[in-house]
Amino acid sequence: MATLANHRAEPWRKRLLIPAYQVGEAARYADISTNTVVAWHKSQETLSRKEKRAKLSYLQLIELAVVAAFRKARVPLPEIRAARAYIQNEFKSAYPFAEFKFKRYGKSLISEYEAGGKRKLFKANQAGQLVWQEILGPVLKEFEYEHEGVAVRWHVAGLDSPIIIDPRISFGAPTIKGTPTWIIKGRFDAGESDSEIAEDFNLDVPAVREALKFEGVLPGTKPKQWIQ
Repeated sequence: MATLANHRAEPWRKRLLIPAYQVGEAARYADISTNTVVAWHKSQETLSRKEKRAKLSYLQLIELAVVAAFRKARVPLPEIRAARAYIQNEFKSAYPFAEFKFKRYGKSLISEYEAGGKRKLFKANQAGQLVWQEILGPVLKEFEYEHEGVAVRWHVAGLDSPIIIDPRISFGAPTIKGTPTWIIKGRFDAGESDSEIAEDFNLDVPAVREALKFEGVLPGTKPKQWIQ
């Protein structure tokens, strides 16, 4: 990717392509089924090619999350595939949904125009047919893209949650204020109270409980919305 080649001096960028996320783990983060992840990679039209039983890289994880977000917004899978192929060719990108240009221009799925003072959206892959008026912005708000680069932060539990995945922090593990959620879960499973954990990691108790909800230890996580 050109965007990666321009920033080799930043060590964390080398981790963007390293397989680091188990399929089941990635499925949980994206709130989809493991079978769906496998099927999307197998098609090699929805997502980039992945060896059987191989882990996902950070860029593959972000692309998976973006596709899952579009599917939850009821964007048909054939349109997502056509859109991905379009931007892949247009921007010469192996991971188009993980790039800033995708969010900036929206050409991977839809492009914008103004009509009568209202924003309209077109399908990039179907020569300008009108489509949803409010979808691109809401779908992508969970992902923060750097200027002329890649998505550097994913609000994995939603915008209202402080839990993020950032390849620059803890090697891309889900974290809350810099502390990996799996560490908090481990301490809790070992019998420590939420207040003890909070004190050790300089967190407040609500933050600890958010991490435990995300890890499925405490009730309160959003229900799964299995999609295909």
